[in-house]
Amino acid sequence: MFKNLSPGAIGISADMHQGMELAKNAGFDGLDLNIGEASQIAEEKSVGYLKELWEEAGLKMGTWGFPVAWNGSSQQYYESLSRLPALAELAAELGCFRTATWVPPSSNERSFQENWDFHVGRFGPAAEILRDYGHSLGLEFIGPRTSRANAKHGFVFTMDGMLGLAAAIGTGNVGLLLDAWHWYTCQSTLSDLQHLRREDVVCLHVNDAPQGIHVEDQIDNVRCMPAETGVIPLGEFFKILHQIGYDGPATVEPFNERIRQMSPTDAAQATKDSLDTVWEQAGLA
Repeated sequence: MFKNLSPGAIGISADMHQGMELAKNAGFDGLDLNIGEASQIAEEKSVGYLKELWEEAGLKMGTWGFPVAWNGSSQQYYESLSRLPALAELAAELGCFRTATWVPPSSNERSFQENWDFHVGRFGPAAEILRDYGHSLGLEFIGPRTSRANAKHGFVFTMDGMLGLAAAIGTGNVGLLLDAWHWYTCQSTLSDLQHLRREDVVCLHVNDAPQGIHVEDQIDNVRCMPAETGVIPLGEFFKILHQIGYDGPATVEPFNERIRQMSPTDAAQATKDSLDTVWEQAGLA
């Protein structure tokens, strides 16, 4: 696995060139691909130009944002789905084969079964297109009890539940966007991680949790930097992922106001430093 920067995930607004500079200067191994920007650059210049840009930067590609409006109206869904093949083809040409999105843990409109059928119906056709171009789709479960407490209907909010949804989609290329925060807040265990297969994990998000707050009272957008508190056992978490052969990006997504107040350069460096600490704790350094 490799240390990956997603500028937006730490509150930085950056285009591709700026993101590359931040990632290189801080010592990251990879950077997420903005597929919309990449498509525009390819149209204005060429795919070859883009490839050279990434080769010169010496960075791996993390994930590209899932561009389908799967939770929108039928019109929005089918219009965005019609654009997916071209974007999937471009991402494949560039060598980025992981895309991901998150799944709400509840609904006020649909019962559990209705919601299950809806998700299978919406993700299935998109996953088939992605499979044609060699891509995997990661689905993120949202773990905190507080994120679903006031909803009329609950939905999938655990690691095993999301793996079940991926299996129901049935295309063979759908797995997890595994976020350490959601793994912790849905009260999964290290033993649960040991049962994962390499292909179950498409991409990885890393955070820590505030101290002194019961796991059932944690709030989704109040997190800490990796290894900041030790509430989430990230050393063991990463050790197991390494053991199962996960070789994709590890991306920090802390929703942390202290980091957001830093300059982009300092924020990127602090983020990289936090990953370095996790690597040391896991014995991967």
